[in-house]
Amino acid sequence: MASEFKKKLFWRAVVAEFLAMTLFVFISIGSALGFQYPLARNRTSGAVQDNVKVSLAFGLSIATMAQSVGHISGAHLNPAVTLGLLLSCQISVLRAVFYVVAQCIGAIVATAILSGITSALPENTLGRNALAEGINSGQGLGIEIIGTLQLVLCVLATTDRRRNDVGGSAPLAIGLSVALGHLLAIDYTGCGINPARSFGSAVITNNFTDHWIFWVGPFLGGALAALIYDFVLAPRSCDLTDRVKVWASGQMQEYDLDAEEMSSRVEMKPK
Repeated sequence: MASEFKKKLFWRAVVAEFLAMTLFVFISIGSALGFQYPLARNRTSGAVQDNVKVSLAFGLSIATMAQSVGHISGAHLNPAVTLGLLLSCQISVLRAVFYVVAQCIGAIVATAILSGITSALPENTLGRNALAEGINSGQGLGIEIIGTLQLVLCVLATTDRRRNDVGGSAPLAIGLSVALGHLLAIDYTGCGINPARSFGSAVITNNFTDHWIFWVGPFLGGALAALIYDFVLAPRSCDLTDRVKVWASGQMQEYDLDAEEMSSRVEMKPK
């Protein structure tokens, strides 16, 4: 673990997560706030929010950032995705912790900038996630779990190095998954499938009402997705000792699936 900490590539990846997260939050939340920005010539002022526009902004911005920094950091841009990849033994614990910290700081910086830009907006919540009227905490939690589950499953499936049947653009597929999650959850919770993005708005507005839902829900969804994918859909054969070594070193050998049977078990050993 200490050796990974000393590598320049590790720190470049952490910086990439911070920068990409900053741009993602600025673009996505900025698009959500723009529909009601109170300028005299803005014809959309006071209009009902266009959920499709906001969902596409979130999805396309994630796809763009994933294409931009995916080769550097893997472009997690979401603590729930980072948790899923950690449980799937694709990154070390150290990298996961630094990624989550970088993502949260990036979200705070972007939201703070947006706060200054949209300071004239009355009752500006800066995209803070909140439960809709009539939705209780259990229902909101369920929405967040399902929304994150489909996202992390998509990430694990499209980035699985055992597959040779993936065509098209993986970043675009992940971006569409993010858009799908927002189309599902916006009207219920504002869609908090990204805990770091939710955290940035909560910090800058100093409002943490029901904020736990937007960490617990995505983390449960991400963990469940990793367990389903790794142990049910595309299982791997490795014992706990091997997994601990991977979590410590962040490295593992390449592995392949039997081309005739996707469900066959494979060996995963740390280097």
